[in-house]
Amino acid sequence: MPGTLHVPQTSLFHNLEVAARRYPGKTAIQYFGTAISYAELLDDVERMAGYLQQSCGIHPGDRVVLYSQNAPQFIVAYYAILRAEAVVVPANPMWLEAELEHVVTDSGAVAAFCGSELYERVAPLHGKALRHVITYHYAGMLRDDGGLPVPAWLREPAPALRAAPGGAMPVDWDSARNAGQRPRAHEAGYDTLCMLAYTSGTTGNPKGCMHTHGTMMSSAVGSQVWRSSSPESVVLAVAPMFHLLGMQNCMHSPIYLGATVVLMPRWDRALAADLIERYRVSAWGAPPAMLVDFFAQPDVARRDLSSLAFLGGGGAAMPDAVANMLQERFGLPYVEAYGMTETASFLLSNPRQKPKRECLGIATFGVDARVVDPESLAELPQGEIGEIVVHGGQVMQGYWNNPQANAESFIEIAGKRFLRTGDLGFMDEEGYFFMRDRLKRMINASGFKVWPAEVENLLYGHPAIHEACVIAARDEHRGETVKAVVALRPESRGTPEADAERIMAWCRERLAAYKVPRIVEFVDALPKSATGKIQWRALQEHAMRA
Repeated sequence: MPGTLHVPQTSLFHNLEVAARRYPGKTAIQYFGTAISYAELLDDVERMAGYLQQSCGIHPGDRVVLYSQNAPQFIVAYYAILRAEAVVVPANPMWLEAELEHVVTDSGAVAAFCGSELYERVAPLHGKALRHVITYHYAGMLRDDGGLPVPAWLREPAPALRAAPGGAMPVDWDSARNAGQRPRAHEAGYDTLCMLAYTSGTTGNPKGCMHTHGTMMSSAVGSQVWRSSSPESVVLAVAPMFHLLGMQNCMHSPIYLGATVVLMPRWDRALAADLIERYRVSAWGAPPAMLVDFFAQPDVARRDLSSLAFLGGGGAAMPDAVANMLQERFGLPYVEAYGMTETASFLLSNPRQKPKRECLGIATFGVDARVVDPESLAELPQGEIGEIVVHGGQVMQGYWNNPQANAESFIEIAGKRFLRTGDLGFMDEEGYFFMRDRLKRMINASGFKVWPAEVENLLYGHPAIHEACVIAARDEHRGETVKAVVALRPESRGTPEADAERIMAWCRERLAAYKVPRIVEFVDALPKSATGKIQWRALQEHAMRA
C-alpha cells in the first residue's frame, strides 16, 4: 500500500470525459440486457447539460435536485448537473412532500430531475421554488432485458405528464435530451462546490453537507487504490445512489477507473445472483443487512460466485457469525470500512491483506483519526473508549447555512480542524479502530453503559435468529433496560429455541448481567432504510412511546 495518495486536481466530470476518450466502446453501464458505452454516456451527459444551461438557465453554483431510484438516467443527470457546473442535491426517493420541501427550500434549489412516479410529490414545488422539472421513466433506457427477470413495477407505463397545481409543466427526458443543445466550456475545478448531501443526524431537520469535487475525489480515488481496483473491475451497483455508499462505490469510483457498472434499480437477492453470474461481477460493496439476506437464499450454494474478488461495505458492523460463514462456505473475506455523509463515504478501512473482524479499519490515505473524551475533548490513549474525530481531504467543508451545526461538529486540535463523528470507539496498538456505538445510542441501565452493537453481535450467533436490533426500553427501577427486537430464521419459527426466555438465558451465559436483554420482541422483519441499514431509531422511538 503506498504511503501517500496524489489525488487528481480535477473535477468529477473530467473523469467521465477521460474514460470516454480512453474506452469509447466499452460498457459503462449494464442495465439488465442493455449495454451503455462510455461514448454514449458522455453524449447523453453533454446533451442534458446543454439543456440545463440553454433552456433552464442554470448557472454555475445553482442547486439542482436529483430525486430518483437507481437508473441509468440518475447517472446521466448527476453528471449533467456537474457538467453544467451546478450543485447536485441528491434526494431520498422515500422522502415525502414535507421532507422534500425542506431540502428544496434550505438548499435554494431552482430545478429538479425526478423519476416519473415521484413527480406528484415534486409538483407542489414546481413553478414556485423549482422553475424547471425534468422527469423520466426507469425503463426509458432499457432497450433489451437480456432475458433477465425485469420487475413488473419497472415495466409499468410511465404516468402521463400533468401540470403542477400552479400550471407549470414538467419536461420529459427524451424531449430535453433531443433538444440538441450543447453546454459551454467546463471550468469547474477541484475546489468547486459540487454537491449538497442532506443527512438527518439524530434530531432536527436534515442538514446539507457541502462537498467539493476535491472532497469527493479524495474518497472515490482513495478507495480504489486501497482496494487495488482496475479498469477491468465489474461493480454490482445496488446500494442507492442518492446515498454516499452507492454514489461513490457504484458511480464515481467506477467512472474514475473506466470500469463497468452492473446496475440494479432495487434490491432483489435472486436478481443480484443472476447478474453476478452472467456479468462476472468482481466487486460488491453492500451493508451487512443486504449480505445477510443475499446469503440466506435457499439455492445460494449452487450459484457461481467465483468472479467476486472484493466484498466489503460499512454502515453497521458485520456480525462475526456471518463473516465466518462467508469465509468458510464461500472463501470471501468481508472487508469492513467506515465513512459518513460528512466524509464522502471512504475514511477508515481494513487493509485487504490484514483485515480484522468487527473493525472499522485503519486511517486511509492522508486521514488523521483520533479518539477524544466526548466532554473534555482531551485525546485518549490506546484502548480507551471515546469519540472518534477525523481530519482528511474527504471531510466536507461544513453544513450549508448552518453555523450552529458547524460550531458543534468541528473542533481544533494542534491547529488542525477535526470533525466530530458522534461515534464511540477505541484504537488498538496497531492503529485499528473499533466502534462501540453511536454516542447518542448508548443505553444507561442503572448507571451501567451498554453498547447495543455488542449485544447485537452476540445475538447474530444464536442459531434461531436471522436479524437483531438492540434498543433501550423504559424501566421503572433501572431508568433504561435492554430490549432486543429480533427476526427469526424461517425454519426456527415455532421451535423451542425461538422462545424469549430461552434467548435471554442463552445471553446470560455469554454476557455480563447488566447487558442481557430483559425484553425480547419478535417481528417478521426489521425495518430498514433505502440503503439497507436497520432503522434502530424508528424502533427506539416506538419503544419510548409505548
